[in-house]
Amino acid sequence: MKAVRCGPRLRLRLRLRFDRDPGRGPTIRTRLALLNTAVLLAGGGVLLALNWVSVHQVLDIHRQVVLPDTVQQPAFPPDAPAETAPAAEAAQVTPAERFEDFRGAVLHDLFSRSLLVLLAVAALSLAAGWWVARRSLSRIGKVTATARHINDANLHDRLALVGPDDEVKELADTFDAMLNRLERAFADQRRFTAQASHELRTPMTVQRTALEIPLAQGRVPADLEPALRRALAATERSERLLVSLLALARGESGMLDPHPTDLADLVRGAVGQIADEAQRLEVRISTALSPAPLTGDAVLLGQLVHNLVSNAVRHNHPGGSIRITTARTAARSSIEVCNTGPVVAADDVDDLFQPFRRGTTPCRNGSGLGLAVVKAITQTHHGTLSAHPNPGGGLTLRAELPDQPAAD
Repeated sequence: MKAVRCGPRLRLRLRLRFDRDPGRGPTIRTRLALLNTAVLLAGGGVLLALNWVSVHQVLDIHRQVVLPDTVQQPAFPPDAPAETAPAAEAAQVTPAERFEDFRGAVLHDLFSRSLLVLLAVAALSLAAGWWVARRSLSRIGKVTATARHINDANLHDRLALVGPDDEVKELADTFDAMLNRLERAFADQRRFTAQASHELRTPMTVQRTALEIPLAQGRVPADLEPALRRALAATERSERLLVSLLALARGESGMLDPHPTDLADLVRGAVGQIADEAQRLEVRISTALSPAPLTGDAVLLGQLVHNLVSNAVRHNHPGGSIRITTARTAARSSIEVCNTGPVVAADDVDDLFQPFRRGTTPCRNGSGLGLAVVKAITQTHHGTLSAHPNPGGGLTLRAELPDQPAAD
């Protein structure tokens, strides 16, 4: 039979597969406790061996001092009675033999007792080492939990770890410093987006007006009118994009102006604004509006409701329908928008909330920021947003929003 050799490439591959398996290997606290116990056992074993050798040598030295080289044995007459035979046999045991028995008993007792004590101390060391490691690494668990919780919506959270000025404290302080840099970078980016969008609105408005006036007055030659109308449509799309960028930047800024409002009233206003477009696209809108009062930023919440409704209308098909529901449960108000439309894969739902994602169907009036703005506003209000595809096509979107502290 030939032996199968494992080459370096195969060994490396096996090692990498082992390293990738997150279920293999004990935790850090267990490894530290086992390492501490192993060191204790190794040191205790060496100490036990040295102690045993030392006692053995001491007993040998005392044997040479206590016992002479030749020991006179007591003589028994050959005609001694038979009952004295056992005593005679016992008397034949020499002091050297008794000393050897004594030494063996001492060494055996020393070894067994020392081994039991070493095992007991090792067990206590294992428990104490695991407890100390757990206490020492508990602060690392806090760092891990915070790192798992942090995202672009709560970059203001900090660890602010207290305790001794050790490596864990240094790690937490470094993590807080990194969050400070990230928060400033995100704030600068959002500020730039808002300022750039605001500055661009004025020239876009002037450009749209300059195109609308000659078209409305009929002063445009017939051969130039199609080009001007295409330019006007592009300008209107650019304006909607800037409005969406402003809403997205404000929604991500975390700055709210909370006042009492009602989602049902916001839905009525949004339906009135989108009614003409829904009629042109042959989309039927039905509502079941229960009072849904809450304290929040009315402007941002109005943008959220408008985006949900307009997204349901524009990403639909002729003859489709929309169902809008509002409700108030406990301390949260909710809005749910269910629409027909093309079939959406479950794996693609999360991508729809990314900026400039328009789904699988083209939308002439969309900027690709509608649901991204909805997500940003929901997160700013510390709400929850869920979406799932409908079996026959379309989406069901639901936003639940808690009350925000009222403005002073």
